[in-house]
Amino acid sequence: MVLKHMLTTSLLLGVFAIVGTLMVALTFDNTEELIKENENQALLKSLNTLIPPENHDNDIANDTVTVTSKALLGNKKPSTVYLARQKGVPVAAVISAIAPDGYSGTIKLLVAIRYNGTISGVRVIKHRETPGLGDAIEIERSDWITSFNELSLKSPDELGWRVQKDGGIFDQFTGATITPRAVVKAVHHALVYFELNRDKLFTTPKKAPTPKRASKANGQ
Repeated sequence: MVLKHMLTTSLLLGVFAIVGTLMVALTFDNTEELIKENENQALLKSLNTLIPPENHDNDIANDTVTVTSKALLGNKKPSTVYLARQKGVPVAAVISAIAPDGYSGTIKLLVAIRYNGTISGVRVIKHRETPGLGDAIEIERSDWITSFNELSLKSPDELGWRVQKDGGIFDQFTGATITPRAVVKAVHHALVYFELNRDKLFTTPKKAPTPKRASKANGQ
């Protein structure tokens, strides 16, 4: 009788464990899709803010090329560049860049650069900087990030591309100089990358997506 009770209990525990695992997996799948959708919507909003839709007639979110430059874009993995065109003529590029030396880790950026080399805008899309200090790089927290608008490699000169504490033109945050220093450096590097690769970016064919494998559930 005791053995039967133990077997029944074990069986029930096993069933509960399987059901629990399936529920967690299902919740994760649904949540993952929702997170990806929210990230895509946030990305599209940032792209439309940096390069207003009236300034281009192509699908900027899907007119992309992938590039790799750890030295200038801060990542050894491929980075995405979003291209804006008007009647086929290059208008601007939005470069995904990383500031690897933030105070609390990497800072992910979008740097929008017009074809003539001037900055249309910059946005921070992900970071782990200290709330109340380093998070002033967010457009929702302050307008500091807009200080890059209309700048280029020539204005200011190379010495100017630093925070004021280092002799440059950019404000630093009280108690958080490392964060703005990292962002200024990353934006400047993105400008250098664009200057070196401008024509190549707009003439590199878009890589065709890899076909998905057919599912066995579909009988293929």
